Amino acid sequence: MGAHPHPHPSARPAWGEPRPGLAARLLQRGRRLLGIRPSAEPSGLPELPLALRRGVLAEAYLAAEHEADHARAGAAAVRAMDEAIAAEAWWPADAWGHRALWHFERAEMTLQATRQARRIGDLRVAAGDPESARRYYAEAIDEARDIGAEHEQGLAALGLGRAHLDLGEVTVGRRLASAAVDLLERADAPRAEIQAARALQGSERAVGERTEEVD
Repeated sequence: MGAHPHPHPSARPAWGEPRPGLAARLLQRGRRLLGIRPSAEPSGLPELPLALRRGVLAEAYLAAEHEADHARAGAAAVRAMDEAIAAEAWWPADAWGHRALWHFERAEMTLQATRQARRIGDLRVAAGDPESARRYYAEAIDEARDIGAEHEQGLAALGLGRAHLDLGEVTVGRRLASAAVDLLERADAPRAEIQAARALQGSERAVGERTEEVD
């Protein structure tokens, strides 16, 4: 996702639907690792807000949700998220992003869920809230490591590095950028992604009231 000007912290949007509870998610992950499938689909997901129910993408999503087709619902939510990101409509993008993540997790589409957690981090950084983005990147890094998805792990490390640099934490950001370069090179990632990670190693970021340049 391309970079966007960061609004002042006081202008941060009110975010959309929260993640499912940590305990519930850890239980679901443990069951998945043990090969235990739930006997019934828990509801868990609130009704789609009225503000998001308009348009062709919403209709496609609602049809898939009604049929409990989690893979299709997740894909439809991603499309709606992308449309909202293009318009820099951060609250709808975040709400759609969490819906996509929930459906991918229910469908046990671990790679897609990992990518979605990373992309929620991306949109929160773009919206000017790198602090809240960090937990999504950290989760994506952990999940990607578990499934051996070095490309996603590298992209999540790159995003987390950007978030730390935006917060003035240059040393941590530089270390993460270095890790991202290694992961992306091993994954034979596109040159543009590797170059972005290398550029982050030499980024200049404000630290307090001064500017620190990373060699």
